[in-house]
Amino acid sequence: MYRQKQQRSMTLTVAAVAALVPLAAACGSEKADDGGSDNVGAGGQRITGVRWSIDSVTVDGATHRAPNAAHVRIDDGEAAGSTGCNSFSARADVDGERVRLSDAMFTEKACAKTPAGFEKSLGRALTTGSLTTENEGERVTLTTADGDTVRLSRSEDASLYGTKWAVDAPGRKGGEGRAHLTFDQDAKTVSGRLPCNHVNARATVSDGRITLGTPSTTRMMCEGSLMDAEKRLLGLFDGKVEYRIDQQTLTLTSEDGATVRAVADQ
Repeated sequence: MYRQKQQRSMTLTVAAVAALVPLAAACGSEKADDGGSDNVGAGGQRITGVRWSIDSVTVDGATHRAPNAAHVRIDDGEAAGSTGCNSFSARADVDGERVRLSDAMFTEKACAKTPAGFEKSLGRALTTGSLTTENEGERVTLTTADGDTVRLSRSEDASLYGTKWAVDAPGRKGGEGRAHLTFDQDAKTVSGRLPCNHVNARATVSDGRITLGTPSTTRMMCEGSLMDAEKRLLGLFDGKVEYRIDQQTLTLTSEDGATVRAVADQ
């Protein structure tokens, strides 16, 4: 039985927190070298720093298929993910082909589409001791000392189009300043919310670049920090930006080197 702590209002995130930051490296070097060469499983696939879809869990010979949204990301120090209903986090200790998760915390929502047997078996398999990792291409199997298994596969990159890309702008308080953008392929537009105002503009995509038109925005006024963050976001418009998607993270880099990162809002 895995350890659960009641977390009625707990909200976890797997993807990196989006931020508006100066360009620190060339676009082609944005992917982090998470964990170094030590944190790879048998077969050479990196375990850490990857968003893994959970495919199934097998405990005591019974296999439970995972909901489509079930996933986990393991870093050296922390793991976080979702059962497709409840979020979870744990301390993660990674040593070569072995992973140990401890101090696990799960939220306790009741979701009709997520079988309770899957959640219970997943919690047990992930947190009962050291896990051995075995890789087969883009797939990884975590195996307990008792032979129970959790099967993972590397998540596909989110689509640029139709995804709600969420940006945490500096200066936001609570729900304030929650910026997001959505690209529409058919209309060739981008729309959404800046830290203060709503925005809409033309957006034409070609060869890894997005040509953004002059933005049309509402005219609300917010506190200074939000308006400053909004001004930096607006600096992406009326020009070309390079874009790159790494699993659930979108990076936009303007011609003058300013970078915005956003994560797929699920």
